[in-house]
Amino acid sequence: MGNGDRQRRRVTSHGYAQVDGLFVGLLSGTSIDAIDAALFRIEGHSIRMLSALAVPIAPSIKSELLYLTECDTVSPERIGLVDRQFGACLADAAMRLLTSAGEPPEAIRAIGSHGQTIRHRPARDGTLTSGFTWQIGDPNTIAETTGICTVADFRRRDVAAGGQGAPLVPAFHLWAFGSDTRERVIVNIGGMANISVLRPSSVHGFDTGPGNALLDGWNRRHGRGDYDRDGDWARSGSVDSRLIARLLEHPYLGLAAPKSTGREEFNLAWLDGLLNGLDVAARDVQATLLTFTAATIANAILDTLPESGEVFVCGGGIHNACLMEQLRKRLQPRQVESTAALGIEPDWVEAGLFAWLARQTLSGRPGNLPSVTGAGHAVVLGAIHLGRNRPRSD
Repeated sequence: MGNGDRQRRRVTSHGYAQVDGLFVGLLSGTSIDAIDAALFRIEGHSIRMLSALAVPIAPSIKSELLYLTECDTVSPERIGLVDRQFGACLADAAMRLLTSAGEPPEAIRAIGSHGQTIRHRPARDGTLTSGFTWQIGDPNTIAETTGICTVADFRRRDVAAGGQGAPLVPAFHLWAFGSDTRERVIVNIGGMANISVLRPSSVHGFDTGPGNALLDGWNRRHGRGDYDRDGDWARSGSVDSRLIARLLEHPYLGLAAPKSTGREEFNLAWLDGLLNGLDVAARDVQATLLTFTAATIANAILDTLPESGEVFVCGGGIHNACLMEQLRKRLQPRQVESTAALGIEPDWVEAGLFAWLARQTLSGRPGNLPSVTGAGHAVVLGAIHLGRNRPRSD
């Protein structure tokens, strides 16, 4: 082991070797709009983003991924092919990122790849083997194509330990954004939304319900593109009192944490059932969905942290101006800011999570918080797929 390796690996008080250096985080969220790829330098207890790219997903691959998330009758062959194809897409995104950053593959300690969730059905009946979660995007293909050690399949170990497999991001939020003196809520608005409630003495977190998924899906159905820019279409409509009442009756919203959810519960087919018998203009449906999203996020924060506290937002939903206005109004007098104020731009926090989780895995350290996921104990997450490149010493 060279001097550079010795400097980047140190034995902690826990007896694990802490691996420092450059890490890549890859993910495609519930919205399936692009692959987020970001390069981070993680050393000790500091993280710094060096470069980031949002790589569009080819329409043919995107349609296949959407199909796999929504259809219950899919052949194993179809899943296997998309798994390999999307793995190649993830590898390409990683290599584009490194080219943009001017870093060779040999400089990277590991890639942390979340892949794409096609099913998330965590156990809710207390039976250990009744729940599962499934992400695709073959990490073997990523490791072989890039030559870089790739860590993936982060959620299933938590499920095996009795957890929900989600949300995983509160552990990273605590590490990156936690304070010894301040109470903070980190809101992540992706396809689904989740919150991390960070107190100096405790951490809680759970999925609040839909984030962008219903809004984006309804927008696409009506030929208005992949998303409602700035929430302008929603702003042009009015909230339908009958529809919002039906939306708020979803049983998930009444469940106690730990809990997690996904497209399996909040999707357009479910929405269509609620619209049955109602004559609601399309723009009013969009307005109602936006209010539903804002209400479920804000209610979760107020129920969990009724006293004052700081609120920071990340994820694609931060770019929906109408949604952010509603959140700020519902959470007054709290200040609602971007996670950029804490050092990481809001679009890249989740990529940071998977870069950090790769580092945790290589260091033999747990990546879950049992208080959040409901797992019986803390576990090291992810499977390691070694690359042919040996990380160089700086």
